[in-house]
Amino acid sequence: MRAFLLLLFLPLVSLAGEKEGTLDLLGKWLALDRDKRPSLADQAFADMPLSGEEAEQAEVMLVKDHAAMVRATRAKEMQAKAITIGKETLRFNFTTFGEKPKGGRSLYISMHGGGGAPARVNDQQWRNQLRLYQPAEGIYLAPRAPTDTWNLWHQGHIDPLFDRLITNLVVFEDVNPERVYLMGYSAGGDGVYQLAPRMSDRFAAAAMMAGHPNETSPVGLRNIPFALQVGGRDGAYNRNGVAANWQKKLAELRKGDPGGYEHFVKIYEGKGHWMDLEDKVAVPWMAKYERRRFPEKIVWKQDNVTHERSYWLALLAGHGRGGQMIVASRKGQKFIVEDSGELMCLTILLNDSMADLDQPIEVISGGKPVFKGKVERSIGVISRTLAQRGDPGLVFSAAITVDCGE
Repeated sequence: MRAFLLLLFLPLVSLAGEKEGTLDLLGKWLALDRDKRPSLADQAFADMPLSGEEAEQAEVMLVKDHAAMVRATRAKEMQAKAITIGKETLRFNFTTFGEKPKGGRSLYISMHGGGGAPARVNDQQWRNQLRLYQPAEGIYLAPRAPTDTWNLWHQGHIDPLFDRLITNLVVFEDVNPERVYLMGYSAGGDGVYQLAPRMSDRFAAAAMMAGHPNETSPVGLRNIPFALQVGGRDGAYNRNGVAANWQKKLAELRKGDPGGYEHFVKIYEGKGHWMDLEDKVAVPWMAKYERRRFPEKIVWKQDNVTHERSYWLALLAGHGRGGQMIVASRKGQKFIVEDSGELMCLTILLNDSMADLDQPIEVISGGKPVFKGKVERSIGVISRTLAQRGDPGLVFSAAITVDCGE
């Protein structure tokens, strides 16, 4: 039976004497029951070169199949409003506002305060966060932190939980993945400071209210508009002083790189930790923006929680490290890795929205040319980049891996 299944995906000759196309083979693979499909990566057709039109069609087929998988396997967790990965469970609730736009609803993920307190205190903070803000349009969702620790919103388990949450909402609630926003108050604001730069390619904008950044840096906010608000008298943990410092840093970053670091900062003189909801202005401010999926420049600084993907850059598993800095830019057919330290094996992901893949691509790293030539689109890359993130807005059809040493 296994031999029969493998033979099924070899290039076939029809009765008319014409070789079956790659998309036909993909269609046959997709028609199999999911638990009976052989690995797509092992199929010869997954590496066959595609035209731009074929890549577009293959992406539609695979995104549709991915959504079907999410519907089939995650309906119970959506009904329960609780996502579990490993030992941690993220509960959530949400309210929907306004009419649904043609492109899908906006999503506002709003993180509660508390932390370092008994569960009943954080539960109350969660209930309060559920009714704190009201966007004109969109799903306003407040998750309940899985733990009750002081750093409840920026531990390493939060990132995959939020990835899964966003993917689920895109499928089940028709959320537009280009209009997902992150916000939080107090300890939730701590989370925004940390998560916005390290998950920047997930969000259209972020708003920090009355939090503290701890060890994180603003340099990774290059492509995500960032609102920062705090009370002028909010001196606990020096929140007001740190906010003023970040205001200066963001202004300097914006001045040095006018194409990035869009920000809005307001320090409310006379107010303490509670800003009397004047900070709600951040909600319509964020709503002006959509996600920058394929920015012309990426500034990727790894935090203590590392990632393997950021926009159109990727690292091999295990190659990310805390404090690592990667700066890369693109213009037309040329991609330049400006700063990667002692980076090993950086992958540049490509699609037809970024460059003309029917023409040669050039990559410069460390001031030296490291690649020049045509790059083939393939089902394998489309499938892999979709499966890695479950994000229909960040799917790529081709890839170049460079800087792998000897």
